[in-house]
Amino acid sequence: MTASTPSPSRSPFDLTGRRALVTGVSRGLGLQMARALARAGADLVITARKLASLDESRRDLESYGHDVMPVALDVRVEDSIRTAVEAAAAAGPVDVLVANAGCNVRKPSLEITWDDWNTVLDTNLRGTFFTVQAAARHMLPRRSGRIVTIGSLTSVFGYAGLAPYCASRGGVKQMTMSLADEFGPHGITVNCIAPGWFRTAQNDVLYRDEEWVRSLTERIPLRRPGRADDLDGIVVFLASDASAYVTGQTLLVDGGMSTGSVRALPQAR
Repeated sequence: MTASTPSPSRSPFDLTGRRALVTGVSRGLGLQMARALARAGADLVITARKLASLDESRRDLESYGHDVMPVALDVRVEDSIRTAVEAAAAAGPVDVLVANAGCNVRKPSLEITWDDWNTVLDTNLRGTFFTVQAAARHMLPRRSGRIVTIGSLTSVFGYAGLAPYCASRGGVKQMTMSLADEFGPHGITVNCIAPGWFRTAQNDVLYRDEEWVRSLTERIPLRRPGRADDLDGIVVFLASDASAYVTGQTLLVDGGMSTGSVRALPQAR
């Protein structure tokens, strides 16, 4: 990947010949974004804390006809990050990083423990930073790369019962801007995808409450929560030459909820 103008015969969204490292691919949005990158032509390095948990994801992604390399990576452990990224880079250039691995603890603030706070911040913020750092060490000498971090609607709005999560995702947004400023002169873009309300394993319990879902939907201008494939276009865009002049941005994929109605979000029962 270079900062040069793409060939007129090649779509700027074409990822053929690129390798993308995606963290947190054993399920959910990470797996879906990896699928989108594979459909666009990318070879993949996929990670999760336990290598065995990637077996099904690997088979799924190999069906798109590209190389898929599974690697164990625990973003809470510095040596694990370093070892995993080195293994990925030893197999070939890492052109794209999607730092997706994350977690949440949903509790009232007075019930949050010291360990709860550390779990969320160590995973979502510290883990993201050091994964980006490790990948950037290999991108900088080539003066080329696309780095995608994952924030959330909570990167820009606060929610009751999500204090550590909001702090971590707000930090990811600020960190993304700092890294974009630092890495831009070296041909590397850094952008953040901030999903709105998508049903995932982390928040599945909320979506079992039909009244909560109805109230939520009324506050989304497009009148539905996000579907996993709603992230396909944005992750391919940020990983490709199509976004060559976009960096330091947090792109909200929220059905328009950030227009302001988010402030009236209902509390789950």
